[in-house]
Amino acid sequence: MLHFSMIRWKNFLSTGNVYTEIQFDRSPSTVIVGENGAGKSTILDALCFALFNKPFRSIKKPQLLNTINQKDLKVEVSFRTGGHDYKVIRGIKPAVFEIYKDDKMLDQTGAAKDYQVILEETILKLNYKSFTQIVVLGSASFTPFMQLSARDRREVIEDLLDIQIFSNMNLLLKDRIAENKNETTEIAYQIELVENKIDVQKKYLQQLQDDLQSQINEYNFWIDNEREAIKDKQESVDKLNGEIQTLLDEIADKTSVENKSTKVDELLKKFKEKIKKGNKRVEFFHDNCQCPTCDQEIDDNLKEKKIQDTNAILAKTEAAIVELEKEEENLLERRNAIFEINSAITYKQTSVTEVQNEIQQCNKSIALYQSKIEALNSKSDSDDDNSDSDIDELNRELEAINERKEQLSYDKELYTYAASILKDGGIKTKIIRQYVPIINKLVNKYLAAMDFFVNFELDEEFNEIIKSRGRDDFSYASFSEGEKARIDISLMLTWRAVAKLKNSVNTNLLILDEVFDSSMDANGVEILMGLFNELNDTNIFVISHKGDVLVDKFRSQIRFEKVKSFSRIAM
Repeated sequence: MLHFSMIRWKNFLSTGNVYTEIQFDRSPSTVIVGENGAGKSTILDALCFALFNKPFRSIKKPQLLNTINQKDLKVEVSFRTGGHDYKVIRGIKPAVFEIYKDDKMLDQTGAAKDYQVILEETILKLNYKSFTQIVVLGSASFTPFMQLSARDRREVIEDLLDIQIFSNMNLLLKDRIAENKNETTEIAYQIELVENKIDVQKKYLQQLQDDLQSQINEYNFWIDNEREAIKDKQESVDKLNGEIQTLLDEIADKTSVENKSTKVDELLKKFKEKIKKGNKRVEFFHDNCQCPTCDQEIDDNLKEKKIQDTNAILAKTEAAIVELEKEEENLLERRNAIFEINSAITYKQTSVTEVQNEIQQCNKSIALYQSKIEALNSKSDSDDDNSDSDIDELNRELEAINERKEQLSYDKELYTYAASILKDGGIKTKIIRQYVPIINKLVNKYLAAMDFFVNFELDEEFNEIIKSRGRDDFSYASFSEGEKARIDISLMLTWRAVAKLKNSVNTNLLILDEVFDSSMDANGVEILMGLFNELNDTNIFVISHKGDVLVDKFRSQIRFEKVKSFSRIAM
């Protein structure tokens, strides 16, 4: 229950810089009286301003400030709800808006608009329109329920039945649907983006593989060329080696020729030495008649014989020398031939060495190309692993995005179903349909209690159907002001009864401004007071300038007066 306990204000309208305070729960019924302009209705404007930042009457906010003091307007309202005590303070010059819960001010980190939403939706659980239909009924700036638009009527009933939460849920749902749509669009873009990335990655990987394979093929081509060159060069080596072997076979007698030449040279040297000695011997016997060793006379015959024997030996030796010289010439000719063959062998062996070096260089080139191929294969494997890892990561990302897409699709179906429930023709209509008969029964009960015998009905769209005995199809505008007042009061009492039944905006406070003064006759006043007396746990305030007529019908009285241009409660 929303239990109002106190309100006080200062520098508000005609009130001065001293607080005017009224205890709401002091008496079950209070009449507020005073002359015109004394400030009786200020309580309505102060209460609405404190709670909803707008006065009850059509007064601009700057005009609420006392025109004499022109500063420090402040209104405080205390109430209890949900087991907690609350106090709302609102002011102008300086601007003040504070909400206290159990004497501790609520956090004001948000904007004032958000702070107001907390007050209306979380704490009071009713808005300005509902408040002015259930708590306040006045003649000035008050729009009776029957004069509200269909939308405003529905808003009041939703507050009353505590089903505005479905409207709030519907607003939140619309935001969720919009978010879902936007995220679905974003997800579709992300899916396309990731799929393109995967495609690009695969094409990039394929291009890398093609490029690497192209290089590998090029290296293999050069390896094949080198191997073909090695084959040709090896054939050249084999041919040269064959030719060398043939030449070696041709000089197989090289050693024996060299040995023979050595022996011939030795013999020639020996025979020439022998001829030299023989010539000396012949010359000795020619020139000497006496032996130089023994000094004996040499016989001429002996000399002749020695000379002949020596010449005979010399002749044989010279003949042998001639033969040896011929043999030496033949051997020299052979040695020269062998030398030429050796030169040819050396040349061919040099050629073999050069070709073998070329083969070795080819093998080095092959090894280099093979190492490059291995490096490319290793790089290919690494690129494959990295690209596969990247693609796997992208596939995992795509899988997660697709899972989110499925969730969004599921949420969309859920939101669509929820939207069908939360729309005006959904669950709210079903709830309202259950309460419409109760509302109509209560309205007709209160109308009958006020001796106004018509059949008043509201349909599910809150359009009225009013029928009277012998006359059908009345409208609210068809009735007199007094009859309209009875309908308005019946509806207000109905809203309070339904609120109490629903325990949504059940409150102790009821304020009526000049209801008894305009169109209500004496009989109507008596009937209405009887209805008010039956209300339990209700603090009724009636603002009237017919104090002399009503004072004995209320438990207490508050009189306002104006002194030196300032309104105050008369002592």
